[in-house]
Amino acid sequence: MPKILVVDDDKDICLLMDRFLTKNGYEVETALSGMAGLKKLAEYKPDLLLSDFKLGDIDGSEVLKRAKELMPSLPVIIITGYSDIKVAINVMKMGAFDYVTKPLFPDEILLNIRKALKATTQEASTSVTKKSAAPKKKEKANYIFGSSTISKRLMKQVNLVAPTDYSVIIYGESGAGKEAIAKTIHERSQRKDGPFIAMDCGAISKELAGSELFGHEKGSFTGAINQKIGHFELADGGTLFLDEVANLSYDVQISLLRVVQEQKLKRIGGNKEISIDVRILVASNERLPEAIAKGKFREDLYHRFNEFSLDVPALKDRGNDIFEFAQFFLDETNRDLEKEVTEFSDEVKHHFKTYTWPGNIRELRNVIKRATLLTEGIVLEASALPFEIVNYEKLMFAEAPAEPEVKADRRLHGQLKSAAYEAEYEMIMDALKQTNFSKSKAAKLLNIDRKTLYNKMKKMNM
Repeated sequence: MPKILVVDDDKDICLLMDRFLTKNGYEVETALSGMAGLKKLAEYKPDLLLSDFKLGDIDGSEVLKRAKELMPSLPVIIITGYSDIKVAINVMKMGAFDYVTKPLFPDEILLNIRKALKATTQEASTSVTKKSAAPKKKEKANYIFGSSTISKRLMKQVNLVAPTDYSVIIYGESGAGKEAIAKTIHERSQRKDGPFIAMDCGAISKELAGSELFGHEKGSFTGAINQKIGHFELADGGTLFLDEVANLSYDVQISLLRVVQEQKLKRIGGNKEISIDVRILVASNERLPEAIAKGKFREDLYHRFNEFSLDVPALKDRGNDIFEFAQFFLDETNRDLEKEVTEFSDEVKHHFKTYTWPGNIRELRNVIKRATLLTEGIVLEASALPFEIVNYEKLMFAEAPAEPEVKADRRLHGQLKSAAYEAEYEMIMDALKQTNFSKSKAAKLLNIDRKTLYNKMKKMNM
């Protein structure tokens, strides 16, 4: 029976999740704070962690970070609010398997839990049987390129470099599909029958990064109770994908350079040299020459990786591709939920076209997953979309109120009142734009509480 640890400072949520998950065949433990959750994590050794982002003592990103240090392969699902899309992007970068947004829907949570546990089981099985197992049946493609000019150019570049053994740097915003591009390169290469191993360098601490990459011998450091095979060895004969590679520490970069140059490694604490045959693909949302200029990245390692580079465009720059992606994710979600939502309303298409998608393809996928779950008929309507998307144009292009008519006998205090009103309006609008219209974040930026911000926005007809 899989074990799940639920961390939430709301007793009612913990109780609800305990009853619901137990009813669905899981063993459940709960904790009412982040620190209590980490203590139970060490004792309980769950198969999955479900944690709220906003906790009383530490936030969900800290819980995720420490949980990954304790149990690197543990799947973690974070609960966020719909207005916290950037938070969701960050926790995904840190290694969360997925996130769910409030209000919570039990069926959505159950679906994510089953996917996470299934993916973890498959990954463990692949690691154990990598050398001896029969070739697996190819999975269905999890990425489509789109038909826009910019997407066709990307597809042409992928097809050009895939059959070679070049190292490739993949640039792009978070959520733009860098890992999916890396998988596509692997699947179209001569190494397609070998393993594809991915590592998120931003989600692993400096102390563990070397062990994750190169492996370690039993007893090589405190906590090394067993021998560990690193990602390089697991990827032997195939492709190693290093996401957010600029986050690796300088010390690890030195060791990485040697392995890349010599195609040989030594596990931490070991003396034996192990030969490897690995193609390396790396990704970054920061230009590596800029990271070099800041002293964050080694120039010699950059030149080793920079045999070819690709730019994955942001979703907002891909024109009508968004509708191809949307249909792809709708079909995928229909299969998962056993639903038959066949089309998007014209209003939904309009919102999809005008919204800027700061979370890119990942955000689109999650919006469609949730909207499909909320849809009862065959047409996905705008009422199923989040507030930020439906009201994006209204918020983005709201005009400042007209300046009150100046009267000859207006007193000085009236002029000051008008100027203060306009200045306050501009400050609120600037804060909203900076936070992509997240009212919680805008309130924090303005150093006021969310209720006060709501009242001011209502008063100003924003």
